[in-house]
Amino acid sequence: MTTPSRTATATQVLGFLDTTDGITLWIDGGWGVDALLQRQTRVHRDLDIVIAEVSLPALISTLIDAGYERLDGEGLVLRSPQALHVDVHTVTFDNQGRGCFALGDGRVWPFPPSAFQGEGCIDGRPVRCLSAEAQVHCHAQGYPPTARDIADMRALEAAFGVFLPLALGARFPEPAD
Repeated sequence: MTTPSRTATATQVLGFLDTTDGITLWIDGGWGVDALLQRQTRVHRDLDIVIAEVSLPALISTLIDAGYERLDGEGLVLRSPQALHVDVHTVTFDNQGRGCFALGDGRVWPFPPSAFQGEGCIDGRPVRCLSAEAQVHCHAQGYPPTARDIADMRALEAAFGVFLPLALGARFPEPAD
């Protein structure tokens, strides 16, 4: 396994969760996949989270008070004093519980309420995360998946039986004669 120049360790992720205790958020991305699988399967460069837009001011205030700094660049990324990079994605919930994520091009990407029902563990600690179905949906849209993305999605397919679209390496059984 090649170690990237920047890593996000389980200890750092759990420290982030301790710091943000009381703020509702969901683990997404690679750590979200590993939380669902309840084991770390690979090295991670950052921590992706999803949070309701109305909770964003409390999150930023809490993290700034804890010594995090906001990094310049695309999107909202904060860095902890221990160098954990946290990529923050906000959703606006509608009256039906759908989380609407605004894409940079003006489109809105809706998540069903079930997307926010994921439960997993990081180093034995229960965490909220996006569901396996939501992870697959996210990875199948918007950008070409990497080999790492496909491996993550196949692991979710094996563990949860989620349907993978062709873009994520769906494998179909041979037709019966």
